[in-house]
Amino acid sequence: MSRMVKVAGICGLAAPIVAFICILSAIASYAPFNWVTNALSDLGVQAGVTAPIFNAGLVISGLLFLVFAVGLFQLAGKSVVGKAGAFFLCLACVSLVCIGIFNESFNPIHFYVSVAFFVSMPISLLILVGSFWLAGQRRISLFTLAIGLAAATPWMLQYTISYVPNVAIPEFVSGFAGALWTAILSVKMLKEASRAKTA
Repeated sequence: MSRMVKVAGICGLAAPIVAFICILSAIASYAPFNWVTNALSDLGVQAGVTAPIFNAGLVISGLLFLVFAVGLFQLAGKSVVGKAGAFFLCLACVSLVCIGIFNESFNPIHFYVSVAFFVSMPISLLILVGSFWLAGQRRISLFTLAIGLAAATPWMLQYTISYVPNVAIPEFVSGFAGALWTAILSVKMLKEASRAKTA
């Protein structure tokens, strides 16, 4: 178990690094990109190196995130709430991989997998709030609640007051929130794996 948790923690730390290096590199390679008028997924259909960098980044980071989510599923033990949260996180990871595979050229599939990712990720976090709370891990529970709200709020605002013409900003903010949570939880998993090994 400690070995799987360690691998999951390492993948959880690597995933956000891969994702954001590729996303920011794709943005840098495509001068017309505009944070207000574009969606991040617009990068996935551009000529040159832009699309391969962006799509490969989503697929690779999605697979790394999936290993992290599977480790979290195992770490949940017998907790039904924890396993439910980890399951929704696995769905989010699979959806992220699919966003990279089925770019905007594959609509409506691209739309469906994008919605699946940005819906299932906050749901998983909000479920895990309850799991951590029931386990007596109050600080990580409150942190997860804050991140879950940070991931969901840009989308709630977008679909109520439509504060930007397109979705690059809510996509980035929501994705960054999830990535930050993953990095913090990965450090926690690595510490637990280390303690289990020395016990």
